[in-house]
Amino acid sequence: MAIFENLHQTFFTVARSLAPLLALFLFFQFAYVKLPRQFVVKHLVGFLLAAIGAILFLQGVQVAFFPVGEEIGAAIAGLDHRWIAILLGFLLGYALTFGEPSVRVLSDQVEITSGGSIRKHLIIHVTSLGVAVFAGLGMARIVYDFPVYVILAPGYALVLAIVWLSQKNIVSIAIDAGAVATGPIVVTFLLAITLGLASALEGRDPVTDSFGIIGLVFLAPILSILTLGLIVRIKTKKRG
Repeated sequence: MAIFENLHQTFFTVARSLAPLLALFLFFQFAYVKLPRQFVVKHLVGFLLAAIGAILFLQGVQVAFFPVGEEIGAAIAGLDHRWIAILLGFLLGYALTFGEPSVRVLSDQVEITSGGSIRKHLIIHVTSLGVAVFAGLGMARIVYDFPVYVILAPGYALVLAIVWLSQKNIVSIAIDAGAVATGPIVVTFLLAITLGLASALEGRDPVTDSFGIIGLVFLAPILSILTLGLIVRIKTKKRG
């Protein structure tokens, strides 16, 4: 079946990636840590499940995510109203980030460590909205052909300005939000669509025009979380 094509290559790719991590764990376990046997067995079972999940996910990316994303991008390029790509980027940015497992892990940890003062649903929605806006801007960059630094330069300048006015805990959360938002689901699908769109548009270079979307996605949650923290801080001062 086509769905299992090159599955062995995916298996060896995941094995090469995870083998050093497993070797490191076993070295420290037998040489220094010496954790209880039950804990080690649970860790190895979890490691195996994670490896199986990574194999299935990467195989799905190769046989479905990338081909479908490229076809969607190419189809948009053939439309008379290419601004639809901006709307699609916005909607996909929100939906993909909302479903990104790493974003939910971060939001859960933020709610726990903050004692419930920062709700996980607020982190999820703010992060998703930020990615949606910048994913739309990334599509607009390809459609209307302007360089990525037109967005990145003022974006990071604004981040640096807000950092000076923000609390340290909000800055830490924002930086981590940028990392988790660029997870496997968001990266693979958005990158595939932008590649398909840039390849189908006349006069566009897929390398220079499609790549850069991940940099925008990384910036988006940092800016959105910092803005949220600044708004909360201002409101708190007014109440005080």
